[in-house]
Amino acid sequence: MYGLMEKPTASPLGAMLCFDVYATNLAFGRVYKPLLDPLGLTYPQYLVLMTLWPADNQSIGQIGGSLGLDSSTLTPLIKRLEAAGLVTRRRDPRDERRVIVSLTRDGRDLEAQSDHLHDCILRATGLDMEGATRLQQMLSRLRCSLTGTLPE
Repeated sequence: MYGLMEKPTASPLGAMLCFDVYATNLAFGRVYKPLLDPLGLTYPQYLVLMTLWPADNQSIGQIGGSLGLDSSTLTPLIKRLEAAGLVTRRRDPRDERRVIVSLTRDGRDLEAQSDHLHDCILRATGLDMEGATRLQQMLSRLRCSLTGTLPE
């Protein structure tokens, strides 16, 4: 009933691993917001750009697969990025059902402007690089177990 801990703490939420993950996600959002606001980005938009920076010209399906989002969630995000002049969308000439998302020059330029984010976030966690890497590996294994997918 209480998750992974043997006995409940003062609050039943304190014994729930899922609540700690949820609350940590919210805390990350509060740390990212002031860093992304000057760039005019939300965290989900930033994630879309992060998938495009190393490999431009991806289909909405490819981006969704990387982020674990379906197209109905992703399409409005990409439309807002397009309205901001950071990406373009076009139909794949080989398959009209596929929409290809490409970075604009402004979208590519944001990569350099966001370089400092990783260090800022790492500092905010209070972890060193080794600890952060171990935690990320554990969370990745947890996500794979919960989704029934292979480890990344």
